[in-house]
Amino acid sequence: MTVEIKVPTLGESVTEATVAKWFKQPGDAVAQDEAVCELETDKVTIEVNAPAAGALKEIVAAEGSDVGVGAVLATLDEGAEGAAAAPEPAEEKKEEAPKEAPKEEAKAPSPPPPPPPAAPPPPPAAAPQASRPPLSPAVRKLVDDNDLDPSLIKGTGPEGRITKGDVMDAISSGSAKRRAAPAGGGGAPSSQGFTPSSELPPRPEDPREEKVRMTKLRKVIAGRLKQAQNTAAMLTTWNEVDMGAAMELRSTYKDQFEKKHGIRLGFMSFFVRAACIALKEWPAINAEIYGEDLIYKNYYNIGVAVGTPQGLVVPVLKDADQMRFAEIEGTISDFGRRARDGKLGMDEMMGGTFTISNGGVFGSLNSMPILNVPQSAILGMHKIQKRPMAVGDKVEIRPMMYLALSYDHRIVDGREAVSFLVRMKDLLEDPQRIMLDV
Repeated sequence: MTVEIKVPTLGESVTEATVAKWFKQPGDAVAQDEAVCELETDKVTIEVNAPAAGALKEIVAAEGSDVGVGAVLATLDEGAEGAAAAPEPAEEKKEEAPKEAPKEEAKAPSPPPPPPPAAPPPPPAAAPQASRPPLSPAVRKLVDDNDLDPSLIKGTGPEGRITKGDVMDAISSGSAKRRAAPAGGGGAPSSQGFTPSSELPPRPEDPREEKVRMTKLRKVIAGRLKQAQNTAAMLTTWNEVDMGAAMELRSTYKDQFEKKHGIRLGFMSFFVRAACIALKEWPAINAEIYGEDLIYKNYYNIGVAVGTPQGLVVPVLKDADQMRFAEIEGTISDFGRRARDGKLGMDEMMGGTFTISNGGVFGSLNSMPILNVPQSAILGMHKIQKRPMAVGDKVEIRPMMYLALSYDHRIVDGREAVSFLVRMKDLLEDPQRIMLDV
């Protein structure tokens, strides 16, 4: 019985994915619920499991192709035996060749040599994949992130399994680099932030360059950034914050905090809590435009931008105004760890009402963050740097941070944006006010 393997439901607002990788090939045996391929969406990477046991019959959607929810990815012969059956056709073909060869030798002795060179390549390529254990999710992620060919990596684990150490050795030696696949399947429209390859003039080859196919995540990031530029009347306003009081408070209690809660006390929890207080006072910053309507949200889901090797993702702290410092710090730390491993769930990156981006961790002194549509504003944190400041009638060296608020002027007026940022400044410079919500 033929069973179709289809694209599962991908999550709210996600209707399309890209086939990132096939773990099985036609003829391979597949167990029920075994991962057969990996799909990449603009949110996360997910595995598609076989609905039944059998042998993979046909791959309908090749690697790199875009597929919608419910689309057929492959077909499966339920109950059929795979793997062992796959090599048999190759052996039959080898037996047929010698039978026909004698007839052709009488006419022309030259034809027999071509078949042998063509036959050897398939067995070596198929053998390692069939005999080698599947990659673990962490190893597979590392292999894909560095564009490596796992068949070229020597596994030192049990039964030849590839370990993280094997992948790191391959990365350092450069011995398992996958050759860039030819561009195909059509490019994305120019409205998504880039021009399709089919519309570009031919590019001369240069051995010093490397061409890598753009990932689904990177395509969507490009599209959303361009959408924000094209649709929003985006402006940015700045202020600066004296982080001295927050740093002193953190220094005083960080050891006790970590001992009690098992998590380090950072500055992000100060900013999240301060943002929730300020958002309640300036609701337009927490709103969005929906057609000709303005949607004001009386809940505060704060997105925290996290950089990963694949691109920027924004997991969301749901109802952040009800979270304590320890809960905020622990959740953000968990987000960052799982984002780098590609293990964030769809629901964890949806429903944000306001976003905070911390370019300071990379050394940025100032920037103009771009909106995370459909949100109406985004806050940019930056590097804390000591600068001479006028304090009363004296000049003192103070730890200062620039804050930037980019906002959609269609819904947020300048007065609201500036007032929101001033409120943030007041709360952060006197962090006791955050605790007391005053």
